[in-house]
Amino acid sequence: MGGPSAEREVSLASGKGCSEALRGEGFDVVDVDAGRDLAARLDEIKPDVVFNALHGRWGEDGCVQGLLEWMGLPYTHSGVLASALAMDKQRTKDVYRAAGLPVVDSRLACREEVAARHVMEPPYVVKPYNEGSSVGVYIVHEAANAPPKLAEDMPEILMVEQFAPGRELTTTVMGDRALTVTDIITEGWYDYHAKYSEGGSRHVVPAEVPGEIFEACLDYALRAHRALGCRGVSRTDFRWDEAKGLAGLVLLETNTQPGMTPTSLSPEQAQACGMSFGELCRWMVEDASCNR
Repeated sequence: MGGPSAEREVSLASGKGCSEALRGEGFDVVDVDAGRDLAARLDEIKPDVVFNALHGRWGEDGCVQGLLEWMGLPYTHSGVLASALAMDKQRTKDVYRAAGLPVVDSRLACREEVAARHVMEPPYVVKPYNEGSSVGVYIVHEAANAPPKLAEDMPEILMVEQFAPGRELTTTVMGDRALTVTDIITEGWYDYHAKYSEGGSRHVVPAEVPGEIFEACLDYALRAHRALGCRGVSRTDFRWDEAKGLAGLVLLETNTQPGMTPTSLSPEQAQACGMSFGELCRWMVEDASCNR
């Protein structure tokens, strides 16, 4: 858990919650804050299974997965290829399109170009193409006269994506089963604060949406999970424009290591399906393997 990414604090919270739950399930657990000595620490501990609660770059993009494969240590969640694909939002969309899944238009552009002019007709969204947790996201509204003023720490290459209006829906896949659909209700948009702060958002589980939309979310999430080659638990996020019916449902991204904090969506969905947080964590450990 932890690690050096922009999502370090979220990862620490996920790791703490999971380690406590696993101890409650009877496992011997060692907490490891992942640093550059990670390989040496794992060699010292010699774990039976590595529960990967890292988020963001290095922990979720195939890097640590490659290390674990090299060391022959069984681990949770997706493997090298699926992790790398899903972390790259533009390549994820290429996979979605090839699988016949609906997405909005997007392109990659350099930071200077994005800051200098509208590279897409507003409204649009600007974000890093390889981060999660809504880190570094800018929404450029329809009436905007100028491009966004970007923070200095934004990466050189950014993703510019057509803004998808409507409701925020999400579905967790666990193995070969899509669990349920959550409707995420916020005052503004589903940013970092709304995701991880107490009371930052309200979750309606199961979502009160038409049956056609509910079933489509389950179907699309499972198809995305399989198309990307995911393993274990993943979560796919959607936007749904009610005015357009099924045609208004689009995929945003697939999270190969969904948050496991007290406010996180996947544990909440598992609970709605009759599985406690401890049972979910146990399932993930028992599902762990190499060659993922």
